[in-house]
Amino acid sequence: MTRAVVCLLCFSLLAACQSTGGLSAADAARNAPPGSDAHGQGVDGLLVGHRLMAAGEYELALRAYLRSAAEQGMNVDVLSALGSANLHLGRLGQAEQLLRRAVELDPSFVPAQNNLGVVLMERGKPAEARVVFQQAFALDSGETDSIRENLRLAIAQSENSGYTEPEATHSFSLVRRGQGQYDLLSSL
Repeated sequence: MTRAVVCLLCFSLLAACQSTGGLSAADAARNAPPGSDAHGQGVDGLLVGHRLMAAGEYELALRAYLRSAAEQGMNVDVLSALGSANLHLGRLGQAEQLLRRAVELDPSFVPAQNNLGVVLMERGKPAEARVVFQQAFALDSGETDSIRENLRLAIAQSENSGYTEPEATHSFSLVRRGQGQYDLLSSL
C-alpha cells in the first residue's frame, strides 16, 4: 500500500471513533469514580455520610461529612452530622463540642438537640441532658418516640442522682482457708 492510502485509512478510523462519541453514557457512569456522577458533578457528602451511617460505617461517614464541610462550610447540618458520627465512634468530647456549636447556630434544630442530650447522658450529665431533651421535645411537639423515651430516661436518672444518705460502711478482711482458697469476711 502506498503511504497516502495508509494515512487515509488512519484518518477514516479516527473520524469513525469521534462520531460515536467514545464511551457511551452507560460506560461513563460505570467507570466514574465513587462519589461522583457521570456528568462530573460530585455527590452530596451529607447524603453519602447519612447512607454510610445507616450502614454502620461511622468512620467513612465522618470522612464524607468532612468532605461536605469543605464544600458547604460548617453549617448546622454538617455540624450535627459530624457530632453524630463522633458520638457513634465513642468520641464524646468531640461530639459534644460539635453538637453544642450546631445548637448555637440553630437552637430549633431538633436532631442536634436530641444528639446533644444523648452525649450528655453518656458523659454522666443527666440534669443538663434533661433540659436539652425537654427543649427537643417541645420543638418536636412530642411527635418523635425516641425523643420522648430519651426525655423519660433523663428525668428518671436526674431524679435518682440526688443526695442520698450514706450507707453504713463495711470493713472487709481476707482470710486464708487452705491451699489457694480465701474467704472475704465482712463486719459492720
